[in-house]
Amino acid sequence: MYLSRVPLNPARRGTRKFLTSPQVIHAAVLSSFPPGTLEQPDNQGRVLWRIDQHDNAMHLYVVSPAEPDFTHIVEQTGWPTTTAWATRKYGELLDTLVTGQRWHFRLTANPVRRTMNPTGASTRKRGAVGGLKADEQLDWLRRKASDNGFELAPCGPVDLVEDDVRIVGRQSLQFRRGAASVSLSTATFEGVLIVSDPARLRSALTHGIGRAKGYGCGLLTLAPNR
Repeated sequence: MYLSRVPLNPARRGTRKFLTSPQVIHAAVLSSFPPGTLEQPDNQGRVLWRIDQHDNAMHLYVVSPAEPDFTHIVEQTGWPTTTAWATRKYGELLDTLVTGQRWHFRLTANPVRRTMNPTGASTRKRGAVGGLKADEQLDWLRRKASDNGFELAPCGPVDLVEDDVRIVGRQSLQFRRGAASVSLSTATFEGVLIVSDPARLRSALTHGIGRAKGYGCGLLTLAPNR
């Protein structure tokens, strides 16, 4: 597995086009791999991507089972004359995970909740910002945490312990996929997690969490908790 970071130039026309549609980014990311590379069965993981914005900096993060070539993305949206992109083998991080570690994390996800239809069957309701409130999106993350090998770290006074996590962005997107119109709502979480099951967490890091993984959701990334 590989983890890549591509700096994006927000002033370029190609970047602005990128930001209008996750489908455009999805196609560009998949075009970063030679034909047939991603068609082979591979239990190591899948292609995941996410765009992060911090102040004036913008980056495309990609996790992939094969090493990518982002030349075409850099030519249209990046900084060709300075920093193109950086790729490193992901196993260097995955192999260091042990129970009890604390990591700072970031995750953009598509939270959903189960509802009952008139027939009594269980269905899923997509996490539209107007349908799932911020506290409901946080509840979704808490439910997903144990299934994916981590716990949300506690913070606050002893008599009022809260999770060390916050929602730093919420979006409701509409875009075209061929003739179809797609609606997607996302929440970006940041906080501190504690590793509870290293094997499950490795799977979450390489296979993603939740739905809409092809549209920039599900990629969990870790950084040292300083």
